[in-house]
Amino acid sequence: MANKIISTTENLQIIYEDNHLIAINKRPGDLVQGDKTGDTPLSELVKAYLKKKYNKPGNVYLGVAHRLDRPTSGIVVFAKTSKALPRLNKLFAEKAAKKTYWAVVKHMPEKQQDTLSHWMKRNTKQNKSYAHRKEVPESKKAILEYQIIKKLDNFYLLEVNLKTGRHHQIRSQLSAIGCPIKGDLKYGFDRSNKDGSIHLHARNLSFIHPVKKIALDLLASPPHDALWNACC
Repeated sequence: MANKIISTTENLQIIYEDNHLIAINKRPGDLVQGDKTGDTPLSELVKAYLKKKYNKPGNVYLGVAHRLDRPTSGIVVFAKTSKALPRLNKLFAEKAAKKTYWAVVKHMPEKQQDTLSHWMKRNTKQNKSYAHRKEVPESKKAILEYQIIKKLDNFYLLEVNLKTGRHHQIRSQLSAIGCPIKGDLKYGFDRSNKDGSIHLHARNLSFIHPVKKIALDLLASPPHDALWNACC
């Protein structure tokens, strides 16, 4: 089933919720989980929402099973119960969820569709990953599939299916073929977006519910700006 936003609070776009899971359409710029910046993360906003909605006393349980880069938008799923979290963790660890992203790039890839295979090596000091054609020490295999799904005035919209889940994988691999994502200075785009975002959006997430064992097909609308609106 495809999901529209079913609830909007001041800071949240909720696209799915049941007793065990809650899925949010993350805004670009939001942290999923707290870090050294001290900025309020999405996980805390969701806790506050659950506490208010269900009038919960004390602490609210919320498990973080996966993340999106801060400048990226799209679907993030949290576990609302301790029963769901380890099952959700296992689901993501075993690559049992299908993740589809939208990426806007300025340069047209050489092929209409292709499978990209690289060896990714992460530099933690730079918080950056490098895509190598051949295996190098401490590298991990990274595979994605892309296809061009729309030609815009000065850009191209790519649909990307992840086969592995490496640090900054889409950003690094698209940059490696000469197609950095719009706004992504770190990976070679010539200028940043005014709001600090990049045009990468976690569009679709499909998986079997870890508790109910039903198929979920979550869909998130991209942020509202002129370029994303043209994509839709």
